[in-house]
This record gives sequence, structure tokens and C-alpha cells, in this order.
Amino acid sequence: MGLQGDEETGQGFPESPPKPSIFRHNSPLVQVALIGLVCFCCPGMFSALSGIGGGGQVDPTAANNANTALYTTFAVFGILGGGIYNILGPHLTLFSGCSTYVLYAGSFLYYNHYHHQAFPIVAGALLGIGAGLLWAAQGAIMTSYPPHERKGAYISIFWSIFSMGGVIGGLIPFTLNFHRTDAVSVNDATYIAFMVFMSIGTVLSLAISHPSRVHRDDGSRCTNIEYSSVSVEAIEILKLFLNWKMLLLVPAYWASNFFYSYQFNNVSGVLFNLRTRGLCNVFYWAAQMVGSIFIGYIMDFSFKSRRTRGLVGIGVVAVLGTAIWGAGVANQLNYSRHDLPTHKLDFKDHTDFAGPFVLYFSYGLFDAMFQSMVYWIIGALADDSEILSRYNGFYKGVQSAGAAVAWQIDTQKVPLLNEIVVNWALLTVSYPLLVVVVMRAVKDDEVEGKSKGTAIPGIH
Repeated sequence: MGLQGDEETGQGFPESPPKPSIFRHNSPLVQVALIGLVCFCCPGMFSALSGIGGGGQVDPTAANNANTALYTTFAVFGILGGGIYNILGPHLTLFSGCSTYVLYAGSFLYYNHYHHQAFPIVAGALLGIGAGLLWAAQGAIMTSYPPHERKGAYISIFWSIFSMGGVIGGLIPFTLNFHRTDAVSVNDATYIAFMVFMSIGTVLSLAISHPSRVHRDDGSRCTNIEYSSVSVEAIEILKLFLNWKMLLLVPAYWASNFFYSYQFNNVSGVLFNLRTRGLCNVFYWAAQMVGSIFIGYIMDFSFKSRRTRGLVGIGVVAVLGTAIWGAGVANQLNYSRHDLPTHKLDFKDHTDFAGPFVLYFSYGLFDAMFQSMVYWIIGALADDSEILSRYNGFYKGVQSAGAAVAWQIDTQKVPLLNEIVVNWALLTVSYPLLVVVVMRAVKDDEVEGKSKGTAIPGIH
């Protein structure tokens, strides 16, 4: 089942023109919102589970090892995910990917009772496969469906819906463990609630339309692929490793999830008690919504020239990121692995809590701005979902390889100051390379005119 036009009729064009409403099911806006809801339920809840530190356990070892297995397989299937999506289409790809999230949350429910690491580690490895499939499909949908002049806005819409999953997910451990300030781990109901949301997302993935059925308001369709096969996808994926644009983006890809293990385990997990971790998670992901909207506006509306908007966006992220990570280093000087805080902060500790809380909120703000900026740049490199599924798969693969290394670094008890300095350095190195890609590869709206798509006869 490749992307061979309509899944049922085999035809590349619909029998009648799409309705003009942007709220029709096959409009880019509705499809981006739907994939946002899927990610709200699955990756959004996973992010909330990770954000409370150690997968909700006091000892993060099991979660670190599970995440290492997760991101190792994610690195492989992230790169392969774009090709798999082009061959299988959205339904099989997304349904298979989403179902692994349910298993992962269930493995920690099991661990709560038996404390055997094998199940979470295996579930983590399977989730890496599923996440690779889901995020390749998500990236293709989010970056290829919108018109060029609104890609930042659509990325913001997706990221806001997805981040709301982290907000709701953060409320789950906060409310269900509100009276357990010194709890050993989150209770069973927390994991069960995550599993319910993830199951809903798995079913909802079946509502995503095939790319050949999705049409922009100007009549252009979002893919012009005639067929795809294993051999075609294998060759095209291998070409990515020789693509200068992808190679220059590798440092940004690698850095974009590298900081999660530090932030979740060694800021949230070390500084805050259990219920406060849940509350801080709410604001971490709420900050992501703010950050994605802010950078989306800059990337779409700040200047007439698309290339200029890209450069300004990189500059804003670089300046803000430097300030936030500089503040993070200052905070890290207050404790180390061998001198951890003896008192876990509670949200009622108003004076002591304020500074670390604002820092953690700022980390969430920066995360969304950085990743939305990277997605915007990827989306500016091509129009077709076939190509962008591979670009996004390569992004998620490299990103996950970096995350696998980061989680294992944390398991090896590397000094915390070293961890944050490496994170900051990786991000700093990526900014000038992003500038080169935008300068050399992002075509200007004033030159290109309107977004190019595959026009459908009779639709104007």
C-alpha cells in the first residue's frame, strides 16, 4: 500500500473538487490538527511521564535504561520511518506506532509492583520503533501540507495541541499524588490514566487521511508521488547521508532532544518533590505552547522575505537560548551529584521555589522554539510529503541517536555541570550551521511566489 493516489480507487485525483471550507476533513488544517491530537494522546502523555523524572520512580535507573533502548531503536527507525510511511501509508504506520506507547506506560505499571527492569527495557525498545514510525508520519504531515507562507503557523498549531498533552499529562500525577509528597513512586492510577489517553490516540490515528486525498485551498495536492517501493525508499534514504543540507543540520538534530535527560532527571527530578514535579510539568508544556506560537509568528509574519524570517528566527532562538542556558549553569553551580539538595522543593515553598520554577518553565519555552524553528527550516526545503517524510525521518533518527547517548550519559553519573555545558555547547554550534542552510537552501517568497504544489485540473 504505497502512496499511489487514492487508497481505494487508485486514482490520483478526486472525483469532485474539495469544498472551500478550511474545516473540511481533507484540508491541511484539519489534518494537522488531527495529527496534533494523536500526538497529544501518545507522545504528549509520554512526555508528561518522562517529565516527572525517572518515569515516575524515585530511582531513575530503570527509566534511563528503558530510554536508552527506546532512543537506540528510534534512531534506526526514525531514519527508516519516512520510507516506511511512503510504502504503508498513514493508517498502518500511525496505528502501529501509537500502540507501542500504551505498552510502554503499562511496563511501568508492572515495574511499580515487581521492580524487574526487563519489561520496561523491552517496551522501550519497541516504543523506539513505534515512535520512529509516528514521528516520520507526523513530520511529513506537518511540514508538507501547509502553504509555504503559513508553515510556521501550522507548526505552532500542531505544537500547541501536542504540548497540551503534556499539560494534561502533568496534571495527572499532580492530582493523583497530591497528598503523597514523599511517595516512593507515582501510584498505579497515574500509569492507568496515561494508558487510557494513549489508547484513545491509537484509535484516533485511523482518522488521518491518505496524503493523496489532502488538498490545499488553492487546489494543489500535498504529494505528487506515483508509487513507492522498498528499493526506491532504500536508495532515497541512503542519499540523505550525502545531502549537504541534512549534514549541516545534524548538530541541531542531535542537540534537540539531548537535554531532556538533564532537565527531567537532574532539574525536575532532583529539585522538586513528586507532586511539584507534576505541577512543573504542566507549566513546562504550557511554556511550549507559548514558545511555539511566538516563534511561529516570527517565522511567518515578521518580514516579507521568507529567508529573512528564517534568519531572524534563528537569531531570536540563539539569543534567548544563550540567556536561558546561562541561567541554567548558574543554577547548576548550587548542587552536584555528590552534593544533592537535602530538601525537595514544594510549590508551597514560595521563595525557594520561584527561581528553579522559572528556569524550568524557560527550558520548556526554549525547547518548543528550537524544535519549531528546525521543523520550519525542514519544511522550507521541499513541498512534497514524499520528500519531507524522509527529511523528517532523518531528523528524528539523528535526534534519537543523540537522546540515546544522553540518557546513557546520565546513567553513568557524569558530573551535572559537564552535562549542562555539553548541552549548551551543542546548541551553540548548531546556530551558524542553521544560518548557512537558510542562506543557501531556503528560497525566497519574493522570488518563488506562491507555494508550489501539484495542481488538480479544474480546481483554482
